Amino acid sequence: MSRLTADDWAAAALEAMARGGLAAVAVEPIAAQLGATKGSFYWHFANRDALIAAALKRWETDHTEAVIRMVDAEPDPLQRLRFLLVAVIEATEHDLLEVAVLSTADHPLVAPVLARVTERRISYTAELFGGLGFSPAEAHDRGLLAFTAYLGHAQLARATPQLVQRSSAARRRYVDRVIALLTAR
Repeated sequence: MSRLTADDWAAAALEAMARGGLAAVAVEPIAAQLGATKGSFYWHFANRDALIAAALKRWETDHTEAVIRMVDAEPDPLQRLRFLLVAVIEATEHDLLEVAVLSTADHPLVAPVLARVTERRISYTAELFGGLGFSPAEAHDRGLLAFTAYLGHAQLARATPQLVQRSSAARRRYVDRVIALLTAR
């Protein structure tokens, strides 16, 4: 077995968070899942808070910045918006991490990261609407609406998955309808 890295631990902590929230980030169960010892954990992290901070940084990088880079590869502004919404709505149907992070929004380690990620996501989505010709204020409002639609979908996917699980074709029709509503003049 290869030596575990701090990133391996952070990834495992994110998986634990997705399954059971912040309370599920516990050293011994994660060590057991990784086939490691607590000593391996302490080689990389001073304490549980340091692991949580690393996990949240990975969440920010993988679930925000990487998605933005992927979406930015699309040259057409409307297709970028569509690509973003399809990607994040599809993700909510199998990735419960977003709601788990939101449920601990008042935790002192989570709050600043969540605020930064939320601002980044809304401002990026507003940029997409700006690229479609909306004024800065209108683009911001529409970016906020798109983001809240995503969060609502994520919450429903966790609480009542039978209401949002759809075929790929139905999901794409749904996204098209959301985009039509959000881009209507």
